[in-house]
Amino acid sequence: MRDLATEFEAERGRLMAVAHRMLGSRSEAEDAVQETWLRYAGALADPAARAEVRELSAWLTTTCARICLDVLRSARVRREAYPGQWLPEPVVTPLDAGPRTDGFAPDPAERAVRSDQVGTALLVVLERLAPEQRVAFVLHDVFAVPFARVADVLGTTEVAARQLASRARRAVTAPDLPRHTANAGEQRRMVAAFVAATESGELDPLLRVLAPDVVFVGDSGGHFPAARRPVVGAEAVARFALGLFGRAGRYTHRVLARPVLVDGVLGLQLETVHTDGRPIRLITAFVVDQGRITAIYNQLNPDKLGDLPPLDPEDDVWPPRW
Repeated sequence: MRDLATEFEAERGRLMAVAHRMLGSRSEAEDAVQETWLRYAGALADPAARAEVRELSAWLTTTCARICLDVLRSARVRREAYPGQWLPEPVVTPLDAGPRTDGFAPDPAERAVRSDQVGTALLVVLERLAPEQRVAFVLHDVFAVPFARVADVLGTTEVAARQLASRARRAVTAPDLPRHTANAGEQRRMVAAFVAATESGELDPLLRVLAPDVVFVGDSGGHFPAARRPVVGAEAVARFALGLFGRAGRYTHRVLARPVLVDGVLGLQLETVHTDGRPIRLITAFVVDQGRITAIYNQLNPDKLGDLPPLDPEDDVWPPRW
């Protein structure tokens, strides 16, 4: 068992990356990887059985993908009954943190395949796909798994697996979806400009930061008031953002803020007190393309923010320090 555990731990980061991109939930990804370990330990504890597996990484990836496919099929039913808009559970990293080794950092292969759809934007788009399309796309286009193995995971033919990945690819690259092409420097400039514009309390500075077709999506899981449908268009989003962020430093309850990486892309972690006295934490992710913000994703469902570190009242002030 010690040898099995050592082999599995060497693959854990990759399995977490696969599961997270398939499921869009850190907790569900962790559960899927744990189930993969249990199946691995049960099936390959016999040395003879282990000797028959020539490519352990492929065996584990296939097993994990099948588990994720089952989760996706059941999750689709649950999310149809979800109160309001659904956003993936964010993976939040400090700006000065080193490279992650747990599989949640954006994968180099993913950056190469979809350099314009990293971060929350990609996970939101993946959520629109059918479970089989999502599995085919993530396995082949992101992690370069051969279509023969993808077909084995899906229980279909190689031709059908190619078709599923092709349909997913067209959906992910649709021209009407928010695009993210900004490097770190441009991200910082645009988020800082957004904060300054909301602080001004004026509509025009904010309109200059937002793309004409910008979309704002908020997920509270029914715990706090939130728009039940996406807010679309520069003027509508600008007015909504002014109501949400405008003059935050002058609220009755103090607003704390810290720049962070959200699924590998610059965003904000915020804390304040709701009007009913409950503490509220938010993670705001920004999607930037050609010098404009094309999408804002606001996660305030406390069930998806349980692992956030507390903010420091002395250092994490509003407006945020860069």
